Amino acid sequence: MPRIPLLLIALFFLSGGIGHFAFTDFFVTAMPDYLSHHKELVLISGVFEILGAIGILIPRTRLWAGYGLIALIIAVYPANINMALHPDKYKDLSVLFLYIRLPFQFLFIWFVWWAIKPERLHSAGKSA
Repeated sequence: MPRIPLLLIALFFLSGGIGHFAFTDFFVTAMPDYLSHHKELVLISGVFEILGAIGILIPRTRLWAGYGLIALIIAVYPANINMALHPDKYKDLSVLFLYIRLPFQFLFIWFVWWAIKPERLHSAGKSA
């Protein structure tokens, strides 16, 4: 049975990944102008969120899924910054919420890192 933090991470990323397909237009508006292929990037990140959500629940793939989810959080950070810099595009979201999300991303990176600690320690023990 997976640990509770892993279930929370999986639920978060699974719902986010599905959201990338259900609300594609919303996620496209978050994309910074300097990136191209906005829709494709949104869909690709949705696929990786879903794969990471599934992978973190499978002991054999948990470590790499965790690393992948951390990389994904970092990769989408420019979109979160873009949303905070252009709050006029997100009338249903408060400006405070858009800015609070930014440091929260670092907390979530730590949470994923912490949740895969047993796998990291086990992997380190194998290579020693």
